[in-house]
Amino acid sequence: MAIHVSEPGRPTGTRLPEIFRNRRVGTLEQTSETNAMRESSEEISDGTFQQAREVNARRAVAHYSQAEESEPEPERAYLPVSRVCSPWLHSLPAEYTLADALDEMEEHGVHHMVITSGGMVGGLVDTRWILNWLHENRDQDVSRSFQHIELPAFLTASPETDAHQLARLMLAHQLDAALVVGADGSPTGIITSTDYLRLYASLSQQEGEV
Repeated sequence: MAIHVSEPGRPTGTRLPEIFRNRRVGTLEQTSETNAMRESSEEISDGTFQQAREVNARRAVAHYSQAEESEPEPERAYLPVSRVCSPWLHSLPAEYTLADALDEMEEHGVHHMVITSGGMVGGLVDTRWILNWLHENRDQDVSRSFQHIELPAFLTASPETDAHQLARLMLAHQLDAALVVGADGSPTGIITSTDYLRLYASLSQQEGEV
């Protein structure tokens, strides 16, 4: 049920977490005391906006922490990530360009793309990150390939990971997606904030019918 985080870096080899190479995500209390992970190249000029983002993230983490602690340990619901995530993954080799990724995501109606290197996972990007990168690097264009770009940090979890715990860590790190990885190290799915919203809407509908 481990959850790991891969630091920002270029898609060289594999960036999937390995116990001897990548640091493991700490407990909720530990992550809430540190600054949320951001791409090392990110520079937000509006300090007030950035401060508001961090305050909101801390509030969300505190809210979910209190909700979890209000229930006795044996009564807390366990929801495996495998029941929430989507099995549909789209990937591109690191030699492909930002434009290729944007075209692929638009064609398939998705917002996230796995970047591979040598057939292994090299990173996870989304539409918003690509557009932000282009905005911050105005001397570059969409013909830039991923192999020459430092990709953002991303979370990985196993199918047995508790979806509630993963949601709290996604909030703490201000990441809206996590890659689900099987026992053999191959990606088996992706879970996004949209999946959590869909789950919440489904539960709310069931409660209303009752």
